[in-house]
Amino acid sequence: MRKGLQTKLIHLPDSREEGHLLGSISPPLFQTSTFIFDSAESGGRRFAGEESGYIYTRLGNPTVRLFEESIAELEGGEDAAAFSSGMGAISAVMLALVHSGDHVLVSQGVYGCTYGLLEFLKNRFQVDYTLADLTDESSIRAQVRENTRVIYVETPINPTMELVDLAASARAAKEVGARLVVDNTFATPVLQRPIEHGADVVVHSATKYLGGHGDVIFGCAVGTAEFIGEVRRTTQKDFGGIAAPFDAWLVLRGMKTLGLRMDRHNASAKAVVEWLQKHPAVEQVYYPGCTSTAQNLLFQRQMLGGGGVVGFVLKGGLEGGIRFMNALTLCKRAVSLGEVHTLVEHPASMTHSGIPADVRHQMKIADGLIRLAVGLEDVEDILADLDTALQASQR
Repeated sequence: MRKGLQTKLIHLPDSREEGHLLGSISPPLFQTSTFIFDSAESGGRRFAGEESGYIYTRLGNPTVRLFEESIAELEGGEDAAAFSSGMGAISAVMLALVHSGDHVLVSQGVYGCTYGLLEFLKNRFQVDYTLADLTDESSIRAQVRENTRVIYVETPINPTMELVDLAASARAAKEVGARLVVDNTFATPVLQRPIEHGADVVVHSATKYLGGHGDVIFGCAVGTAEFIGEVRRTTQKDFGGIAAPFDAWLVLRGMKTLGLRMDRHNASAKAVVEWLQKHPAVEQVYYPGCTSTAQNLLFQRQMLGGGGVVGFVLKGGLEGGIRFMNALTLCKRAVSLGEVHTLVEHPASMTHSGIPADVRHQMKIADGLIRLAVGLEDVEDILADLDTALQASQR
């Protein structure tokens, strides 16, 4: 029987193995660091990979495994690995893929800590990278090198909400033997499934929409069983950025309502975008599919909705952005996104402040750019708060 998305979300994980769920309608929490072996021989066989079973939670845990099975199914991947944060997942994937002398082609806007990781790899291990416009196939091909081993993409891009052509990126990657890695945090598998467009690996900060309630830090990577197995044996096991069982349990609980929440985030964000586009204090609005004809066509090909994050540039520049932030009363001045509260941040002075100004401008991050993560409040109340703050920004 075919299941709709929200039905699938509610019923995942759907294992009924004896001793696994034991009939519990809620996934059980295995809050343990280690596991007992029936015998010394059994322990030896598990370490040798000759017998299934758990050894030590850094190497695997039943609650964490339920999450991994669930996100792999939702993203259409063969397997998944969970991590203690989104950056834990990104770091483990990148370290598993690159060697000294390799090149990484990167969408020109990325999360500030992803940029920091790329700088670290360049300065310590001579892994070069290029921030480039990857919005169409010609620009992608112009930037790919013979030693490109990874094309790393955020789409929508944080915080400009520009879209990258996933299918074109996948074609370019395969021609030079590179892997396409896609950060799908902003869209989630509800609105975008990168593997269906040719991506090799999908990463998430599950802290955001997957968890959905602002109470957990978590990350994951989805891909082939072979690649995820390699990550588990190396950059997860040996670097140790593993997921905690309770955190996995919280994200599993949050995912039950992911479809419903994304519908509300999406609808409210669209209303906010339409309102902002008419406001005299706003210079430009960034939202998937609304900036150009080419971007709109790309949006229609690879996304089912724009999501809950909106970028907009104030006419008052850096000072106007700070006045706007300080005038908010309902919306929370906070980084992150994807939870029930509406969160607002000023990238130039917050999440992207560690990036040199010239690089920020290359990423199209203006000093007056505001990132608005629309929450689940009544949209009329969100708009009223934004209106008051926008008026204050122009004084």
